[in-house]
Amino acid sequence: MGGEVSVTVAAPDRAAGRRSPGQDGPPLSDDPGRRRRGVDGWGLLILPIVAFLLLVLVAPLVLVLARSVTDPQPGLTNYADFFGSPVYLDVLLNTFRISGLVTAVTLLLGFPYAYLMTLASPFWRGVMLVAVLVPFWTSLLVRTFAWVLMLGDAGVVNETLIGLGILDEPISMIRNLTGVVIGMVQIMLPFAVLPLFATMRGIDRRLVQAAEGLGARPIQAFWPIYAPLTLPGVAAAALLVFISSLGFYITPALLGGPQDMMLGELIVEQLSGVLRWGFASTLAVVLLVVTAALLVLVSRIVSLGKLVGDGR
Repeated sequence: MGGEVSVTVAAPDRAAGRRSPGQDGPPLSDDPGRRRRGVDGWGLLILPIVAFLLLVLVAPLVLVLARSVTDPQPGLTNYADFFGSPVYLDVLLNTFRISGLVTAVTLLLGFPYAYLMTLASPFWRGVMLVAVLVPFWTSLLVRTFAWVLMLGDAGVVNETLIGLGILDEPISMIRNLTGVVIGMVQIMLPFAVLPLFATMRGIDRRLVQAAEGLGARPIQAFWPIYAPLTLPGVAAAALLVFISSLGFYITPALLGGPQDMMLGELIVEQLSGVLRWGFASTLAVVLLVVTAALLVLVSRIVSLGKLVGDGR
């Protein structure tokens, strides 16, 4: 008939892996081999990264582990010496004690500081953030030497306290636990403030305002409502500070005394002092295993993905 128009719709030729000429988009393909070749091609791109990580991370660890059981003779002699000596075990326990104390003090200082950052105006929040980060960008060795000058018997702190009449004579704040904790806390404070601030910034303050609107005092609204919501940030900060503190060497070496020796100092002493490379490797393996065990223990209690900000 004259009024009719014949329309023909061309279906995609799926068997041949092609689309009809009038259709947009990439050609269809049901070829499993082609998809596998595409995945293999992308997989080849990560091989240099994997090789690099194996070279700079895994290979040194394997060498350290091998040396701990082969130097000076094959066997577990180095491990027997470590676990059989109360002196070395005391150093290990002292490492945990100092790291735990530093973590506690850092959280006590970092929590209110991070909370004030959430309350401050954008300008003052930036000032507070810079105050935390500027020391973080300074050399650790320089900061530790600065504390030696400030905390010494003739240092700025003692001279100021004596000048104000608070002290009659200088007090010892270096070559002891006090100096070690002060130096390590100042270094680790950014590692606590930043996770705490990131967590607190994501908390809806209207929850606290609602509680205050219902008659709760500010302190009553803060602890049962706001504080529990900060626990992921507190856990992340505590884990980061504690694990980082386990491997400290420079700060306790310069600010502490023999009674405050940590495992990192003992490793350096064994390497440079008595040249016991095998025993130093054993100490490094013990520190690594203890840190890994701590991470596994924490992962059983709280999801590590949540600690690093993964919301899944």
